[in-house]
Amino acid sequence: MKIQRLENYIEGRFILSETTSYRDVIDPATNHAISRVPLSLLSEVDSAVQIASRAFKEWRRVPVTNRVGYLFKLRNLLEQNIDDLARTITKECGKTYSESRAELERGLESIAEACGTPSLIQGYNNEDIAGDIDEHLFRQPLGVVAAITPFNFPGMIPLWFLPYAIACGNCFVLKPSERVPMTSSRLFELLHETGLPKGVAQLIHGDKQVVDALLDHPGIRAVSFVGSTPVAKYVYSRAAASGKRAQSNGGAKNAVVIMPDADFELTSKIVAESAFGCAGQRCLAASVAIAVGDAFPVFSEALADAASSRPVGYGLDDGVLMGPVISDQSKARIESLIEQGVAAGAELLVDGRGKKVQGYEDGHFVSPTVLLGGSPMAEAVRTEFFGPVLSLFRARSIREAIEQVNSSAFGNMASIFTQSGAAARQFRYQAEAGNIGVNIGVAAPMAPFPFSGWKESFFGDLHAQGRHAIEFYTETKVVVERWPTASN
Repeated sequence: MKIQRLENYIEGRFILSETTSYRDVIDPATNHAISRVPLSLLSEVDSAVQIASRAFKEWRRVPVTNRVGYLFKLRNLLEQNIDDLARTITKECGKTYSESRAELERGLESIAEACGTPSLIQGYNNEDIAGDIDEHLFRQPLGVVAAITPFNFPGMIPLWFLPYAIACGNCFVLKPSERVPMTSSRLFELLHETGLPKGVAQLIHGDKQVVDALLDHPGIRAVSFVGSTPVAKYVYSRAAASGKRAQSNGGAKNAVVIMPDADFELTSKIVAESAFGCAGQRCLAASVAIAVGDAFPVFSEALADAASSRPVGYGLDDGVLMGPVISDQSKARIESLIEQGVAAGAELLVDGRGKKVQGYEDGHFVSPTVLLGGSPMAEAVRTEFFGPVLSLFRARSIREAIEQVNSSAFGNMASIFTQSGAAARQFRYQAEAGNIGVNIGVAAPMAPFPFSGWKESFFGDLHAQGRHAIEFYTETKVVVERWPTASN
């Protein structure tokens, strides 16, 4: 069977790259190639940016109410094609169909929020701020902006950026992960159906060479990124060195605290879903559970049951709750970190290594794993697995639990499970993370709120989504006017 070669989307049409270098896109459940993605040439990156720069001159003059009209069309098209898109995500990313559909629904929320840009982009003014002087603040688009997106949410994360960027009057270049490029290609097919003017949105496939070209290109004014912390630091520093704005989302090691008054049956299910949903490959996955006092024996038993009984398999099969991790290299890394945790004194409460899924024996499967205790300074505790592994610890008090939470270099999410308002308030006030959950396993902000990573989980000032997105994709212009009073 001939495998499709994916194309870039430049100046309103899909174009086959002139490169001779391609990479196979692998279905992680079967380990079979399902398409081929081009590693685009630097000249093609430059062409995409130049075309976007020319399109910007006209696009910025389109009234904002007209710009969001294309987003309304895109939202309708996504709703009509959500099943096809969800299946595409499952095939190239590995997550279950329900997880794929859920991420697209979150993407639809982002588009809906961006449709409110006519109100969100408004400035402010003062009449007679001084004698015969009026002062105004306007928000104007930056120009050409780019986003570099990861493999774990190929449908949702591009929609954190694209709708806001173009609604604010910018032109946009997307470089999706070369591991999961098919979803972005499908998104741009739908975007094309909206009639969006040529050059306003461009799709360019590639690897690090394309990333560097975007970071260095003088025609790019701002860059959005989601990925691991080392790469987030690299993107942020290189973009800043080129005088660009950057919002760089990094990794995480999210902790959840379970108090003695928690509902253990419900909490264990929520924590298991947080830790093992999407095969643990989300930046808000629970990675560390800290059970306080008497919560430990009851919660640890309930969690072990939830982990060991979770159905693992192909994401399009009925009854499956967890699919494979993205690659064989990722699987090997996760299993190595598990072994390091054991070597550092952790006990394997549930061991998910070495298990095969019938019919998908070549897939990249790691079953849910729970590590009990061990050294809090071990690599397995300090490093992001990005896989279905949860480390379980105990604490004597909420104060000690919060100290454990805050000892992490990361600050993406922290959650507490309790029926005490006082404990919840203490936790949300003292926990050093940008997204806080109270009886919530995945504290993912809704579209009107920013995705607020802290510490090593985020580099920049303005986050994705909501008003932060509007501020990131615009710059302020203050106009001071004197109009002397006419004499009668």
